[in-house]
Amino acid sequence: MPATRRSPTRHSAPRRTGEPRKPVVPAALVDAQQDLEPEAALRALAFYGHDLSGREAEAVEIAQCRFRGADLSGSVLAQLTMTDCLVQTSNWANVRSDGGALHRVIFEESRMTGFAVTDGKLGDVTFAQCRLDLSGWRFTGFDSVRFTGCNLTGADFTNADLRGARFTGCDLTGAQFHHATMDGARFRRCELDGIAGITSWRGAIVHPDDLLALSYTLAAGLGIKVDPED
Repeated sequence: MPATRRSPTRHSAPRRTGEPRKPVVPAALVDAQQDLEPEAALRALAFYGHDLSGREAEAVEIAQCRFRGADLSGSVLAQLTMTDCLVQTSNWANVRSDGGALHRVIFEESRMTGFAVTDGKLGDVTFAQCRLDLSGWRFTGFDSVRFTGCNLTGADFTNADLRGARFTGCDLTGAQFHHATMDGARFRRCELDGIAGITSWRGAIVHPDDLLALSYTLAAGLGIKVDPED
């Protein structure tokens, strides 16, 4: 019988809550000629308008690269490592990475519906104005990670360690938080209707403006009926 998967970060040291460190990307980059192949090492390259969709490659390392208008949709990149990268206005929809690790990476205004990092690690990562609906983050640890103005409807944070995550102006309608570690996770001006796993929110920090929607979800989770007539 296979062992039950457990969160690798639940008993780790406290997460950082400061602003993510910015990636260090060289001003001069070489136009990429390489593809996403198993164990490829891609460094200081520019992927501008490249079509890398539907690839399947394991243990790819990407460092100090910039993606602009690039299409990686549907690619399966197990154990992907990204360091010091900038992704802008690109299509990363349904990109999947088991055991992925992202460090000092910025994603801006990109389509990332169904994007999934499972059993991975994110450190100093920023998602700004990205479409991340139905994204998956199961068993993944977040260390100084920011989501700003993102569509995260239906996102799955089951068993994630969110102690180092901050959400600002995000739509989290219907997101899943079952068995997540939330102590210190911050939420401000977010849509929180219909979230699941509300009992995992112990220790989360919520802006007062978000309390009303959260209170109804909390009441439902505790079996409390709200009757406006009373």
